[in-house]
Amino acid sequence: MTKASPEEALRFQVPPEAALLRVDSWLTSQLPDVTRAAVQRWIGAGRVLVGGKPCRAKDKLRPGARIEVYPDQEPETDALPDPSVQLCVEFEDEHLMVVNKPAGLVVHPGRGHRTGTLVNGLLARPGFVRLSADPGDETGHLRPGIVHRIDKDTSGLLVVAKTARAREGLKVQLAAHSVEREYSALTLGVPREGRIETLHGRDPKSRLKFSSKVPAGKHAVTHVQVTERLAGGRVAFVLCRLETGRTHQIRVHLSGECRTPILADALYGGSRGEDKIVEIARQLGRQALHAGVLGFVHPQTGASLRFLAPLPDDMILALETLRALG
Repeated sequence: MTKASPEEALRFQVPPEAALLRVDSWLTSQLPDVTRAAVQRWIGAGRVLVGGKPCRAKDKLRPGARIEVYPDQEPETDALPDPSVQLCVEFEDEHLMVVNKPAGLVVHPGRGHRTGTLVNGLLARPGFVRLSADPGDETGHLRPGIVHRIDKDTSGLLVVAKTARAREGLKVQLAAHSVEREYSALTLGVPREGRIETLHGRDPKSRLKFSSKVPAGKHAVTHVQVTERLAGGRVAFVLCRLETGRTHQIRVHLSGECRTPILADALYGGSRGEDKIVEIARQLGRQALHAGVLGFVHPQTGASLRFLAPLPDDMILALETLRALG
């Protein structure tokens, strides 16, 4: 460990009421501008001493014990600002932003997309501070502030954290499945309605795809509601509510479990069918999936927030053309 100088150390003496509390939990309560993940990182690096000795995050405190903390700066993102990326911001305060992402915009830098992403646009936005990387995510330096994602060719709402505190608060809600996320989709065929619950993991036959037909994986739950049958039942307009948020989850559940892939989803089989419908899919040019509803509790103010994003023009055109077929 490379310690800070003694005068830079933060010093605490454990009060009687903190007896038997975890070191990481109590220190987080004493450092309101520091996340628990950051405290745990400092502990793991030997930068927190209890009675002059390194400790573990789960160690219990004893009254009167002296604690020294040697803070360490979190690594910053290596993403670069890109003012050419135009963003539609639905809400913003000093803690977070809600963005309505257009189809075709990648959320964060990665292989093949070093710039031109939503993150690059955020970094070029006045007032958006270069948020430090997520200490709980080893690749978080590539996506500062991003707590959930939307596929490149899916449009709609997502929330972005502007502070570490907001990021951690939103992650807690996502883990608890308390964030409201509802998507609109057009499907080839009419899917069965109700709750779909499966395992979710990489497709063993394709590195680009995910599948629910896996022997082991993460838990995935989607709720499906059919709102309109189109083109004589050959296509449907559906609402999908996420309980969990796995990569490609709705696309996998509609294609694999319901046998009704999303229209124009080339990866999961949504570009087939009769000529007229195939032409509508070709004109749309991306999977007909839109994140239209986003609701959560503001992690700093406690206010309940809910946002609605209407269907974008390309999906409206596809929907109206399909209605004409019926």
